[in-house]
Amino acid sequence: MAAGNRKGWLVFRGALLSAVAACALILPEVTPAFAQATVENGMLKPADGSKLLLTATQLIYDQDAKKIVAVGGVQIHYGGYKLVAKRVEYNQATGRMTAIGDIEMIEPSGNRVYGDKVDVTDNFANGFIEALRIETTDNTRLAAASGERVNSDEMILNKGVYTACEVCKENPEKPPLWQIKAERVIQNGKTRTIRLEQARFELFGAPIAFIPVLQLPDPSVKRKSGFLFPRMSADENLGFGLSIPYYQTLSPSMDATMTVTGYTTQGAMIETEFRQRFKLGEHTLRIAGIDQMRPGAFTKDTADAEVDQRGMVQSKADFKVNPRWSFGWDVMIQSDNNFARTYSLDGLNDPVHTNQTYLTGLGRRNSFDLRSFYFDVQDADPDNKEEKKQAVVYPVFDYTYYHPDSVLGGQLSLTNNITNLSRTNTDRYGRLEGVRVNDRFPGLAGNYTRLTSEAEWKRTFIMPFGLALTPLVAARGDGIRNDMNDPWASYPGDYHSGNTATRTMLTAGLEARYPILMTAPNSSHVIEPIMQVFARPDERMAGALPNEDAQSFVFDASNLFARDKFSGFDRIEGGTRANLGVRYTGTFDSGYMLRGVFGQSFQLAGKNSFASNDLVFAGADSGLETWRSDYVGALGIEAPNGISLALGGRFDEKTLDIKRSDVTVGYFSDWLQSEVTYSQIAAQPLYGFPTENNEVQTTGGIKFNTNWTVYGSTTWDVDDSVLTRRGIGIAYDDSCTVFALAFTQTRDLADVSANDWQVGARISFRTLGDVRVGDTAEPAIVGQTLVPAFQ
Repeated sequence: MAAGNRKGWLVFRGALLSAVAACALILPEVTPAFAQATVENGMLKPADGSKLLLTATQLIYDQDAKKIVAVGGVQIHYGGYKLVAKRVEYNQATGRMTAIGDIEMIEPSGNRVYGDKVDVTDNFANGFIEALRIETTDNTRLAAASGERVNSDEMILNKGVYTACEVCKENPEKPPLWQIKAERVIQNGKTRTIRLEQARFELFGAPIAFIPVLQLPDPSVKRKSGFLFPRMSADENLGFGLSIPYYQTLSPSMDATMTVTGYTTQGAMIETEFRQRFKLGEHTLRIAGIDQMRPGAFTKDTADAEVDQRGMVQSKADFKVNPRWSFGWDVMIQSDNNFARTYSLDGLNDPVHTNQTYLTGLGRRNSFDLRSFYFDVQDADPDNKEEKKQAVVYPVFDYTYYHPDSVLGGQLSLTNNITNLSRTNTDRYGRLEGVRVNDRFPGLAGNYTRLTSEAEWKRTFIMPFGLALTPLVAARGDGIRNDMNDPWASYPGDYHSGNTATRTMLTAGLEARYPILMTAPNSSHVIEPIMQVFARPDERMAGALPNEDAQSFVFDASNLFARDKFSGFDRIEGGTRANLGVRYTGTFDSGYMLRGVFGQSFQLAGKNSFASNDLVFAGADSGLETWRSDYVGALGIEAPNGISLALGGRFDEKTLDIKRSDVTVGYFSDWLQSEVTYSQIAAQPLYGFPTENNEVQTTGGIKFNTNWTVYGSTTWDVDDSVLTRRGIGIAYDDSCTVFALAFTQTRDLADVSANDWQVGARISFRTLGDVRVGDTAEPAIVGQTLVPAFQ
């Protein structure tokens, strides 16, 4: 090329940019914006300092024909893009650029665009490409016999084919599992839509649906109004349901979805969801309602059967003021206590919906949590008896602080809790299944406020011979205002009927641990004896005050070494107590691993808090009510072949009879995952369980093919000899399609529920959407392993 033809070279340089732009813009929706280069008026606009690199066997300038030609292994690198072709030719007379032969363009995102021939004008207003093929980084593929760009803003593809399925490696000519074919695909840059003409959906190579005209939003459009995929359901009392959702954009930060669901038994339900994003968070407002056609289809004398017009309103928000502070709320109001659960409103169909507001903060050495709760019991009782027994909490406050500096060589921490609540009706029961037990009061009617503050100091000393000694000192104080009703005269405890009360607790403790490491040729073992002694006075006013947050109590290996074994602040463990036990960890070169803990607790002096009556008899029959506790232990075994075993139990301190046990056996492999759990709890009449409870739970899944899985679960009540829950399903999952079909049945004699069984189905096509009928609870596939459903 002559040195004086700089003008022709500049024109050719522009043509080369058009070649890259031709491929980059042939389908704009698959080309994201990048910092290296942007597209402007059909041409690539380089970032500052970007350079074009051209490599070719020959570079020819034909001055007579006014053509510039690059021939032989042409490679163009520019702005993060790479274009490869056999020949690139620019005609100055016609203003057209042509690239020919095995064209491949790689975008900065990794997407690849292929073609046989590209012919475009130098301003890229019009152009043509043959044998177009696009492969994206998320394994979607688009092909067309030809593509044409018209008037700078419209792209027309002829005989287009789209799929998100991978090509069969053994037989590339085999049709993918699904694909969409269209005679013409028109992408309009002004309206930002894609129009498919004479489109058909093919499954396993066979057409199953034909659509004369289908208009969709451009994939580059993040939000566009229109109908979404329908959903289906089937229910015993509602009938078959078909949901048609419509999505509407309202502003750049606000949108809404309105869904009309028609039930063959109960009529049409309308549900609307408004969503709005703010700089600091988001808010969602949901409204749903229905005028039931056949309330009599539900069980007689239930809330479902007694109400015709039903509805609910929910407001949910979450705001992050800064990385440490956040606040929000989740509040639902409904016409009756079971509407959301009966109609399986997503996220609102739990047996108890927790309404709450919160403010939380988390620092390096402190945490702040302020919450209010209202518990909406969703059952079919029209009188809301259970809900009126629930506490309304306004609020509960927790604050924890760790001093940043060492105090006397140790760590100083502070814990505060404020609880303020009220209740409409007293929650009491004293007869279960005809068996008389002690009257228990999980909640009293009235108002209750408690302020708790506790400081703790501890420091660990490592002795020269390896013994670890940790002394600690703790001081706690409580201030209580109690305006609750007194329990019935049948309560055996000494209840404090005054409106105010105070109590304190001082604790001095010492923990000694002596880890012993033993090694063998093929294994290593750590045995750690542990001894704790906590000296403190008796618990003041034990059983004389309400117990709202320390009702749940299970003595096992997990809390053997806890300073205060009660689960909440309303009870305080008192008296001098010693905890003795041993921890063991073993690892073997063969891949086996063993973990275990075993021990016992002793009440050395003072009054045993677990033998003291309270309103719920929290410590009764717990294994801690005698001076020498029951034995507790846990053992875990993991084998390299995928078998695992977990054992946990509590054993009578005299006879070693099993008082509580949990045994779980599992097997996990690429093709099979199964787990069986047996739970046994001895009778605890004082605690409200007059009979022994035995239950077996199973869950599992079998991958009998690379993509096919059968899964299921059961729950067997051994004492009543009845299946309380069962489910079975089959699922298919590959790179582009998910299919699942499941059946579940639940039996709960204590709950008057409107839904006893359910059939669910789901089919999902990647990048297109999915269609659901009920809940399939299909297992999750993580890599090549299966996580069974129906947990």
